[in-house]
Amino acid sequence: MHFLRKGFFPRIKRYFPAFLIAGFLVSCNSAHRKTSVSVESLQGVEPRNVIFILSDDHRYDYMGFTGKLSWLETPAMDRMAGEGAYFPNAFVTTSLCSPSRASILTGQFSHTHKVVDNQAPAPKENIYFPQYLQTKGYQTAFLGKWHMGGETDEPRPGFDHWESFRGQGVYYNPTLNINGEHKTYGDSTYITDLLTEHAIEWLENRDEEKPFFMYLSHKAVHGLYEPAQRHLGKYENVELELPPSFYTSARPVKGKDHPNGYHQYLGPDKDKIEHPAPGDSYYGEGRTPDWQKMQRESWHGVDYMYHAQHVNYETLVKRYCEQILSLDESIGSVLDYLDAKGLGESTVVIYMGDNGFAFGEHGLIDKRHFYEESAKVPFLMRCPEIVKEKLVNTRMIQNIDVAPTILELAGIKKPEQMQGRSFLPLLTEENPEWRDKIFYEYYWENNFPQTPTMHGVRTDRYKYIRYHGIWDTNEFYDLKEDPFEMNNLIASPQHQPIIKELSDEIYSWLESTGGMQIPLKRTTIRLGDHRNNGLY
Repeated sequence: MHFLRKGFFPRIKRYFPAFLIAGFLVSCNSAHRKTSVSVESLQGVEPRNVIFILSDDHRYDYMGFTGKLSWLETPAMDRMAGEGAYFPNAFVTTSLCSPSRASILTGQFSHTHKVVDNQAPAPKENIYFPQYLQTKGYQTAFLGKWHMGGETDEPRPGFDHWESFRGQGVYYNPTLNINGEHKTYGDSTYITDLLTEHAIEWLENRDEEKPFFMYLSHKAVHGLYEPAQRHLGKYENVELELPPSFYTSARPVKGKDHPNGYHQYLGPDKDKIEHPAPGDSYYGEGRTPDWQKMQRESWHGVDYMYHAQHVNYETLVKRYCEQILSLDESIGSVLDYLDAKGLGESTVVIYMGDNGFAFGEHGLIDKRHFYEESAKVPFLMRCPEIVKEKLVNTRMIQNIDVAPTILELAGIKKPEQMQGRSFLPLLTEENPEWRDKIFYEYYWENNFPQTPTMHGVRTDRYKYIRYHGIWDTNEFYDLKEDPFEMNNLIASPQHQPIIKELSDEIYSWLESTGGMQIPLKRTTIRLGDHRNNGLY
């Protein structure tokens, strides 16, 4: 049965039983684990209340105010941009759910915290920034999708109140682990709405004498796409346009010039060797990598996306955008609550996505790669007391900066193991010193072998991507002249000095952060490879 068919789900009913907040003291039982961590306080900083809202797979430009889609309505996101700060150049260090979430919580690169993919376990020695907040006297809550370090929904360190579900969870009629006890919801309960109501309920019942931190982590807008019933079909009749780079990977892989061999290995013609096609004559105009051409016809490509078992490209985009609507409503509900309670001016609200998402750029679907639509994420922040209205900061920030920033807001000095930086100076100072480049890493996955291991570096103008373990071309783009990354300049003579410099920068980064070892782990059968499905 088609999971995206309009009208498939019965009308959602607003039935969300209330739950009682038993208290906010950190206990030593399994529902509220606490690890002792030391905290160095910043002098003269009054701890602020912070709400961090995370979405899943929301690409950076699918918000109404960006103008990317003229018909997309996101009034709450637009409101956050209008009443606070918008970072159009926010990136993740690894564009994949679990590694990015671990980077948010630890302030570290994937090769440091070791959660390099969605199956990797989370090392017990990792410290999550809410643990520091607890030590500082904060009451903390996590509600929603954890999806990091295993499929379990068991409470994790750093949170006094816990609500989550196993793995990816479901959109309708979910089962939540609430402080160690499981509760299943029926009557077409929609997960985005449920988490929002529970979040506001927690805020309403908190200890008003203590500062608070709430982490609201939505399943939306991850596939499979199931919008709330009230939004299903809203964008059915809008017109879509294919991205400019949609066909860069459509050309075939050239392969061998002599696929059946030369037939001249012995005898009088044994020395007549014909040179195979090099460079652009092999890769074609724009020097598109072979892996990109191959991935086009795979689980994560437009010509065989999700193995053709779910939905066509046009419907995929429309259902995705309809699913954004309930996410936006959730953000609006939180803002409205804060304003109604007199907390709106002083409370920091941050909204971001855990990674980006490609909708046909380069012929690809999903994330993982280092193209802009994959590595960029939406990032908004509101706190009228410290953030100017309609502030647009174009400096490059990353997910590893979230933890140090929130700790500074709490009056806590950044722990030494954190590799990110607080971006508060970008909001409060005229021209602060800041990074001039960001780094990226992704490690090959057994279940989705179409995307290779890669490391990359991006400046304000240039991007260099280096692939590991495959015979293919690396990539270099001038983002000012080529914002859609369609003309690979890796062989451009005039750019060789900057290419060499950026290549050296990648190795210096990896050497200085302990990242020179490609992480390996035990794997089983392949599930996302139609050529070798179910094989070891």
